[in-house]
Amino acid sequence: MNLIFEPGIWSFGNPEIWVGIGLLIFFGILIAAGVPKLVASQLDAKAAKIQADLDEAARLRAEAEALLAQIRQEKVEAEAQAAEMMAQAEADARRLEVETKAKLEETLARRQKMAEARIAQAEAQASAEVKAAAADLAAKSAEQILTARVAGQAKDPLLDAAIGQIGDRLN
Repeated sequence: MNLIFEPGIWSFGNPEIWVGIGLLIFFGILIAAGVPKLVASQLDAKAAKIQADLDEAARLRAEAEALLAQIRQEKVEAEAQAAEMMAQAEADARRLEVETKAKLEETLARRQKMAEARIAQAEAQASAEVKAAAADLAAKSAEQILTARVAGQAKDPLLDAAIGQIGDRLN
């Protein structure tokens, strides 16, 4: 049995035919009223808005990538500058170390010379004091010997020779 050609389905008494006719009329009214164009324009507007949002997102992404590249470049430059500053600081530290060592050696040499001069001066002073003490002792000894000789009126040739040499040695 073929349902399409069956006489009961196509009769006006069948409610399904009226639903189909009503549906066709409804679609006809929608088409006549321009609803498909309205729906299409709404869809086109929605698509345009979505496309604008996509374009904006692409632009923002490009800006973000450019900013990221710039930040990476600045980071590289900052790291290079920091490395240069560290190298400069190390060079300055080495230079200061050399200068400080030189100044320290100069100061130590100057102090050593001053100490040597003081030692030489102290030696000279001590030598002079020893000579003065020896001269005083020799003079006192000579005086005692002369006093004893004058008192005893005795002559000693060795003593006379030693007294003669004392004057030469003290000068």
